[in-house]
Amino acid sequence: MPAVTAVRSASAEDAAQMAAVHVRSWRETYRGVMSDDVLDDPGLLAARQRFWTRVLTDDRWSSSRVVVAEADSRIIGLAMSGPPRVPEAGIDAQLLVLYVAAEYHGRGAGAALLTSVLDPREAAVVWVVDPNPRAQAFYRKHGFVPDGRRTEEDGVAEIRLSRFPT
Repeated sequence: MPAVTAVRSASAEDAAQMAAVHVRSWRETYRGVMSDDVLDDPGLLAARQRFWTRVLTDDRWSSSRVVVAEADSRIIGLAMSGPPRVPEAGIDAQLLVLYVAAEYHGRGAGAALLTSVLDPREAAVVWVVDPNPRAQAFYRKHGFVPDGRRTEEDGVAEIRLSRFPT
């Protein structure tokens, strides 16, 4: 398996590959947690591609940081951060997306993506599906801790983790 060779800013030309990694990651990670109707929707890939195209071309997303990780010129991971969806005193940024193809888990791509979109001097939050022990352990390893916030929508529970500069 090729090593991760680069983390770089995403461009609109990456939208199709980003959507493919995003959908594949959802299906691998959230089966049994999220509705199969959502995961198996034949329009999911096209919807994610439209989403990423919008994010990468629409000025309303200009404050977001969006990066991809590559191996052999193929996108194997993606991450996006931006201002908190709900403004909150003391919180600078929110990690909105971080997905890595399963065969690259544990090989440094996730950490490289995370450090590319979140400045360690920023107070940041991330919402994580619960249960998702692998993701929760990853974020804890990178200084995030549960802050007691929890939400549930359409039967999918999420917990919020926060990281503050030391």
